[in-house]
Amino acid sequence: MGAAAVAAGAVTVGIAPRVRAAPTLPSAACAVRYPGYRGADFALPYARYMQARTAPAPQIVADAFAGPALPAGAVPRFEDITRDLGPTGTSAVETGYGQGADGVVFVAVRTVMPRVTAAMWDWWFGWHSSEAARYKLWHPDAHQFAALDTDLTTADLTDRQKYIGNTTYVDEYVGPKLQQLGINFRDPVAHGFTVPSDQTIVFGRVGSSIAPVDLGWLAHQVRPIEGGAEMRSRFHLNLRGLHVPNVTQAACAVARGASVDPTDLQLSLNLGRDLLMHCGQEMNHLAAFLPELHAEFS
Repeated sequence: MGAAAVAAGAVTVGIAPRVRAAPTLPSAACAVRYPGYRGADFALPYARYMQARTAPAPQIVADAFAGPALPAGAVPRFEDITRDLGPTGTSAVETGYGQGADGVVFVAVRTVMPRVTAAMWDWWFGWHSSEAARYKLWHPDAHQFAALDTDLTTADLTDRQKYIGNTTYVDEYVGPKLQQLGINFRDPVAHGFTVPSDQTIVFGRVGSSIAPVDLGWLAHQVRPIEGGAEMRSRFHLNLRGLHVPNVTQAACAVARGASVDPTDLQLSLNLGRDLLMHCGQEMNHLAAFLPELHAEFS
């Protein structure tokens, strides 16, 4: 099976195995899923950043959520994502959602982040998935569980090396629906993106934590703007592939209460609309205190 390749500046997708730790038999050590924060969480060193509710999404996201979906002909193609998220310029769709004639669900969200830098987001992606309570900082209403294939958070590596090639397993609500996902982070440069030193692109293959099925792709580009940074998020869903599952993580996901049903493998336009709001909320929420969190724990 071939890995994703780059052709003429665009991303061409094949089926690729994920980088993962060797599976072990499931045991009683499986962590539980729980909403919000519990007593022990408030003793953690970052407890002062915990909030009971997620901040609202920016108004532009709320307007897109309340408005109509993009016409099928206006939905950007995944094959053009490296141009869509180029180091300069803007795209025809910066915030919106829709479904192409090919069935691919598309979501775009632009978030303005005062005082934030791209380096802070590279640190965040290398730091946040080792504990559920860290993951909940991002969206305390929706995030329920997080774990890693390989915990590299304390390793002597760069921030990018801690997450690129690694897989994070999360349980989160997107709208009313619980999703159990495995997100395998890929090297954006190897996939054809141009990433200047003052920018970053977090690029990942999104799949099920339980079934050996990949569901789509995500990308979060962070570029400097006056006073801070902008994040340009993209999701292209219903672009399926296969991966070798982590047996332990799959068994633990089932033990937590599996969310898998047949509709999870065919993602709907309504899911895209809910994802638009979810992304707008979590990025806006975390950006408000990310500079302080990064300064204290990086």
